[in-house]
Amino acid sequence: MGNSYERRSYVGMAIDPIHVGTGGAGFGSVDNTIVRDPVTRVPKIPGSSLAGVYRTYAAMAQQAQNRSQAQNPGQKNFFPDCAGLGQPRPDGSGGHCGQKDCPICTVFGFARGNAGGFAGLAAFSDAHVLLFPVATREGPVWITSPMAICQLDEKLHNEVPNLEGDVVYRSERGCKSEQAHEGEQRRKCLNLGWLLLEVKTCDRIERLKNTLKNTLEKYSICNCVLDNLGIVSDKLFPHVVNSNLEVRTSVAINPETGAAEEGALFSYEALPRATVLVWDVTCKNPGYFKIGNSDIEAVRDIQNIFQNVIEPAHPYFEYLGVGGMGTRGMGRLRVFSPKNQQQQSTAQTAEGGQ
Repeated sequence: MGNSYERRSYVGMAIDPIHVGTGGAGFGSVDNTIVRDPVTRVPKIPGSSLAGVYRTYAAMAQQAQNRSQAQNPGQKNFFPDCAGLGQPRPDGSGGHCGQKDCPICTVFGFARGNAGGFAGLAAFSDAHVLLFPVATREGPVWITSPMAICQLDEKLHNEVPNLEGDVVYRSERGCKSEQAHEGEQRRKCLNLGWLLLEVKTCDRIERLKNTLKNTLEKYSICNCVLDNLGIVSDKLFPHVVNSNLEVRTSVAINPETGAAEEGALFSYEALPRATVLVWDVTCKNPGYFKIGNSDIEAVRDIQNIFQNVIEPAHPYFEYLGVGGMGTRGMGRLRVFSPKNQQQQSTAQTAEGGQ
């Protein structure tokens, strides 16, 4: 049957600020906060949010590929029937079909109440911040940390030095402009927003930058990002990120007076534009599963799941976005797939599967 599962990493860059809210108002300086990792306190996009958006956009992509259904009235409507929660309409129509030949229901799963359901062949990790843009006096610098780098590729773990202290590490190339234009005292410091940190360089940071650059070049990340890279410790990274989030303020307008509505002022935060995120999608081999007593027919193998169901949804992220505040210019995310999927995937062979 081959490999039991395969995992692929995807990298995305925020074209607009991204707001994935916590679902309630806060009592701090910002009314509507965004989701954060409970341990590191770094903002993230939950895997549940990714899975729901992936399902909707994959259904749209499947529907677009089957526009000939006008000549075939009996063909299944992937969108909106197999997208979303899948609950049938009051008249009993619609909802998840749960058929073995439906690529949406087999890949993303479906529920049938007391009759059970199917968990789905695809699993989505949280989308974590890999490179975070910060305004400095030298221009934008994308900040990362050892923990963030290891989320891109576990093999980079041995390349990451042990970083300590309230300093920002940059490569020699990234410090050239400072050495050319600043005095001896000022060139050793760089502001990350309101934070002023000492700048250090070392050979291991240069090697790590080259390794990271080679890895991200497979995703077509532009060189202007990787040429302006800074690395801080895992302890300092959450402070840098949380102190440089984008915060916007909105107010409701009274349609009768054209003025601001009384008591309707609120603020909300978001990951800024040009934030680079990384997440994993793990797909299971359909040959190991059945729906009812029947083999899955919608997808033949793992490669088919990625190429024909998961990845066709990526262009929709760039135009329809993810998260909330979409009507306020937020949410668009450009997804970069690795150029050579075979080299980027991590596979596990099931016992006796070859």
